Amino acid sequence: MTRTMQKSAAALIGCAFALLAAPAHAASGWALLNMPEGVTELSKKIYDLHMMIFWWCVAIGIFVFGWMIWAIVAFRKSKGAVANTAMVHSTKAEIIWTLIPVGILVAMSVPSARVLIDIEDARNTELTVRVTAYQWKWQYQYLGTDVGYYSTLAHESNTARQLQSGIDPQTVPNYLLDVDHPLVVPAGTKVRLLITAQDVIHAWWVPDFGMKKDAIPGLINEMWIKVDTDKTGRYRGQCAELCGRDHGFMPIVVDVLSKGDFEAWLATQQATVKQAAAPATAAPSIS
Repeated sequence: MTRTMQKSAAALIGCAFALLAAPAHAASGWALLNMPEGVTELSKKIYDLHMMIFWWCVAIGIFVFGWMIWAIVAFRKSKGAVANTAMVHSTKAEIIWTLIPVGILVAMSVPSARVLIDIEDARNTELTVRVTAYQWKWQYQYLGTDVGYYSTLAHESNTARQLQSGIDPQTVPNYLLDVDHPLVVPAGTKVRLLITAQDVIHAWWVPDFGMKKDAIPGLINEMWIKVDTDKTGRYRGQCAELCGRDHGFMPIVVDVLSKGDFEAWLATQQATVKQAAAPATAAPSIS
């Protein structure tokens, strides 16, 4: 073993012991290695599917590597084992090691198919929002109402990102992850999002919701979210498609309100829209 390999092995062993000896509060670090559970109905189903497949893979790995280690130890040369150089054909063995993996894959496919069906099942939605992507902003239109607006990078982040702005980005709260007008949705409500784009391909993605959907010009994609009733708050995401220059300055922010607060917010927005439209639609006076 070379000196470099020895140093690398020592470093890996040291890291392993350091992790094993880490204090209890470091458990959050381990949790970051796993897929987050999220706050929506779909994200929880996806997480449960992920954990089920993960533990199946762990069991398979233990079985396979355990069998290999046992064979290496039990049939080593020092115990007088002699390799069989002749190719031995066993139809029974081939059938067994073919059927077992097929059975495992079929067993995995059943719950996976159920989750995929749930992901595409946008029936019985209570609210529909059309999401239109532009370079580099989002437009939200609440169908069935007059409420609609654009959501762009917050002024503080936009100013700080400018070349030679003189502003330290670390002093800007939620730098590049804040907007002027977030999307507002109610908790405990199945919300359908109709997603499209007006210029290039974008992607609407909020990690805590467990879903991502491409926004493609000339095509309307569909997804739905249903945030848990007790998970009101603000959630952040980004455009997950390389949509061109300034792609990194196209954040997504979603405010999840209780149903009562959302109804009040929506009523306020509709009143504002009507008030703004009133002067333009008023009939001219006749002198």
